[in-house]
Amino acid sequence: MLEELGITKETLNYLKEEEAKVKDIFAQIDDTCRYNSLKVLSAFHKYNVQEGYFNSTTGYGYNDLGRDNIEKIFAYVLDAEDALVRSQFISGTHALTVALFAFLRPSETMLSISGAPYDTLHEVIGIKPNNSSLISYGIKYDQIDLINDDFDYHKISEYLKEKKVKLIEIQRSKGYSTRKSISLDKVEKVIKTIREVDKEVIIMVDNCYCEFVEKETPLTYGADIIVGSLIKNLGGGIAPNGAYIAGHHDLVELASERLTCPGEGREVGPSLGINKAILQGLYMAPSVVASALKTAVLTSVALEDLGYQVEPKYNEHRTDIVQNIIFNDEQKLIKYIQGIQMASPIDSNSLPLPWDMPGYEDQVIMASGSFTQGSSIELSADAPIRPPYIAYQQGGLTYEYGRLGLARAIEELKK
Repeated sequence: MLEELGITKETLNYLKEEEAKVKDIFAQIDDTCRYNSLKVLSAFHKYNVQEGYFNSTTGYGYNDLGRDNIEKIFAYVLDAEDALVRSQFISGTHALTVALFAFLRPSETMLSISGAPYDTLHEVIGIKPNNSSLISYGIKYDQIDLINDDFDYHKISEYLKEKKVKLIEIQRSKGYSTRKSISLDKVEKVIKTIREVDKEVIIMVDNCYCEFVEKETPLTYGADIIVGSLIKNLGGGIAPNGAYIAGHHDLVELASERLTCPGEGREVGPSLGINKAILQGLYMAPSVVASALKTAVLTSVALEDLGYQVEPKYNEHRTDIVQNIIFNDEQKLIKYIQGIQMASPIDSNSLPLPWDMPGYEDQVIMASGSFTQGSSIELSADAPIRPPYIAYQQGGLTYEYGRLGLARAIEELKK
């Protein structure tokens, strides 16, 4: 079977040796998993999840008890007053777009304090011109870059003293940048800095890839709203699509009226049979995120010992499931990502190649042989084709499958 998968015993023995170096880190991951599992189960009991919640609604979707209680459960789990959890969200980017258009009005200012946001938001904002962007509607945009992977606290404070800002956006995960992802302690510190100057500005956090990696959320530390995708962490590899917006009730209500229409908001939107998948995905999510983290930690230690640069290093604090491998070589990058695809359960015989992917400025190569198209909680790896040629790897529904995927990718590097 190993021969059929293209994996040698030599590579598996190497990974076994590497695992011994990270057993204490794995124990910490398991501890967080146990806590978040307790939190999810408590939410299920608090809102008395029953089989009737799996029932489907169609058409307008009035009186969907399962959908409405799912939103209460997500709010509990995310430390939020309220949550909007819908299959009508196509992606995390779509949920972020809905939130931004819900909260901002012409002549108001959006300020990103974590540098340029993820590539797919560039046209949403208008950084890359688009006639449907925020900027095209007269909304202003500005950004403050990070300094040494931390917020520029002084510049943020001075900016808020000089100009009126309606919304501050923080992207925790690194996206396709070379910076580190942003930890909760830094989020807490910058929120305190902001509130010393402006008590009213909306603080919105892009929380994609970060859910259940730690025991708290940005809302625990004073953020107003967080946004994430269900084909990442919280979907547990089971939810087939969807996303969430969670936080203060009045903001969630505004978002619901932008997703559907004013006057109807969250009262409409049929579940179309997805409720069971969302609930089961959330139930599995703590364990699935733990598997993704273990896969990332093993990747980090194994690739570093093979001579590659990695970020974060295996023993660094993690705040998301993303692992960077810096190849400084286009062909090695491509080979590694192709190796991840070769160990996938779906389309393992397909060979990923760089292509002009919608929403991205550079060509992108992406391995995602997943049950849900584009799912980032299933083992995947992708990269923009630009120096220093970084692979962004994430996911692993189980650690065992993640380990096999890593082994196959290492075999491709050997070639």
